[in-house]
Amino acid sequence: MTPPKLQQIYQDAPYLSIKYDTYFPVYEALLAKYRGQSITLVEVGIFNGGSLFMWREFLGPEARIIGVDLNPDAKEWEKHGFEIYIGDQGNEQFWKDFFRKTGPVDVVIDDGGHTNLQQVVTTHHAIPQIRDGGLLIVEDVHTNYFREFGNPYKYSFLNFAFRIVDGINSRAFALRSSYTRYSSKVYSISFFESIVAFHIDSRLCVRSKPTANGGRTRDASDFRYQNVVQSALSSFKTRLPTDRRGVMAVICRGLRFLADTALFVLSRMETVKYKRFFSKSD
Repeated sequence: MTPPKLQQIYQDAPYLSIKYDTYFPVYEALLAKYRGQSITLVEVGIFNGGSLFMWREFLGPEARIIGVDLNPDAKEWEKHGFEIYIGDQGNEQFWKDFFRKTGPVDVVIDDGGHTNLQQVVTTHHAIPQIRDGGLLIVEDVHTNYFREFGNPYKYSFLNFAFRIVDGINSRAFALRSSYTRYSSKVYSISFFESIVAFHIDSRLCVRSKPTANGGRTRDASDFRYQNVVQSALSSFKTRLPTDRRGVMAVICRGLRFLADTALFVLSRMETVKYKRFFSKSD
């Protein structure tokens, strides 16, 4: 028999939960691999408790479900077999104490207060405590566009996430420095409508190395900058006597530097061609 879809489990939960309907296929895709596994899932912001029952039904009886909330009344859910911690997710000391008690976890779902402070602090403290192969899922990130949340803002949670993207790309061999603070834990990030998922796996967070397969070469020319660099260098070579090759090499390096700089400027100027894709409407 096909297991019930997450949205049906949500509908059948005995207590109230509120979710956007677009979230369910995202959660199913992200969390399906944990079904029937002995994992630890933490949900921040449990409100009326319905989502706790949803996760337990979806993941199975082997899952350890932990809830975090500001409201002391949430302790009520302990009698249903859930672990409940009361505290402020925007407080760094709370997270230090929390993970000291719980130990490492597999999945953290942030469905808390959705402020920049809360989302950033939770992300910062959760990432080091998630086991390899685990996930941090931050929900309702559309608040990063709400004026009432102080957004849009250069220090919004989403811009924080983009900085971590910089860290992921800093593992590229071609890059010498970037924002590397979380690059040894966050393997990748998935962006969905109103959801950001951080895939945690330090085993895969390695610096890339250039490789070649040893196959036969046709000495193919790189035509990427043919009209700018190659033609300029070729033209310059024809104008130099053969006995001045050393001087030519130095000058050619200078020309390549100037050509690369020109390409950088031209690339920036090309923004006018695709800027419209960044607008708020067609």
